[in-house]
Amino acid sequence: MKICFVISDIETEPCGTSVVLLKKAYERGNDVYVMNVGGFNFVHGAPLNLHCKKIPKSLKYNNVEEFFDQVKDDTIPYTTENSADLDVLFLRNNPTEESDDRHWAEHSAIAFARMIQQQGVLVLNDANAMSHSFIDKLYFEELPQIIKPDSLITRNKEDLLQFWKKSGKKMVLKPLEGSGGQDVYLIDEEKKNFNQIFTALITKGYIIAQEFLPKVSEGDIRVILMNGRILEEGGKKAIIRRVNKDKAEFRSNLSLGAKAEPAELTPEIEKIVKLTAPKLIRDGFFFVGLDVVDDKLIEINVLSPGGLDYCEEIGLPDFTDTVIQAIERKVEYKKYYKNSLTNKELASMH
Repeated sequence: MKICFVISDIETEPCGTSVVLLKKAYERGNDVYVMNVGGFNFVHGAPLNLHCKKIPKSLKYNNVEEFFDQVKDDTIPYTTENSADLDVLFLRNNPTEESDDRHWAEHSAIAFARMIQQQGVLVLNDANAMSHSFIDKLYFEELPQIIKPDSLITRNKEDLLQFWKKSGKKMVLKPLEGSGGQDVYLIDEEKKNFNQIFTALITKGYIIAQEFLPKVSEGDIRVILMNGRILEEGGKKAIIRRVNKDKAEFRSNLSLGAKAEPAELTPEIEKIVKLTAPKLIRDGFFFVGLDVVDDKLIEINVLSPGGLDYCEEIGLPDFTDTVIQAIERKVEYKKYYKNSLTNKELASMH
């Protein structure tokens, strides 16, 4: 198959989940392209062109770092490719991690991907679904209440204080738009720095307040779903516990220094997946990350979920073969059904 990965910036991309998936797609003999989010070119009345790199079949490397160093090297030139010639466009850029001077990059990939999807190219995740869920913390609120902590979304300080009292004078505040554990604060009984925190967050837009879950001190669990099911390979499931080395730190993001550990499937996680999956399947989500504390889902990542790059070092399979095989299978379905299946149906089809 011909697959193009869209990432934020090839030069600065870390060797995370996007790169290990890119490498596996290449190793399985596919025609693999990679592009920056700024590489779309539109001309009215014609398919979009993509300013991208086609990875040559001749690369020699010993690990993922060596692989991606060669991809970034200037000896692999950028070329212009017709998007209509692709089988798959895989959006792996994370809009919520864009810097202030790159606001243009936040929505553009999804907007162009919707146009490419209309040309008949398979887009993962479904571009319309990603557009609907662009504020993923708001999309999260569409899920059943029984699996979520109590929450409030507002820009009103007094409403936040009322929620704080209702929640036993302990709550977590964070911007409605954002990721990676940035700008996340715990407000406890002392209400320390509340006014300063409110002032800082309000400049970023809406604020989400969540009930504080005491077991967050034990870390959270990232559950990776594919086609509405827990990603599995060789009888092992992609369930990763993230524990911060500092017990006083309630955030468990790997990007903030948390340690990854394998975790078991619990009845509570099974229930969360069972109640989340129907909506994800209906909406056309192929690859999704769920963050769980105890029996509650605290966050959902539908834009650019990560975690696969930590799997091998904690004794799990890397799962990338299973993911790429699933994409190849969707391309086969698309061919055999002669384009009668919608992108949304194909995106979440097992």
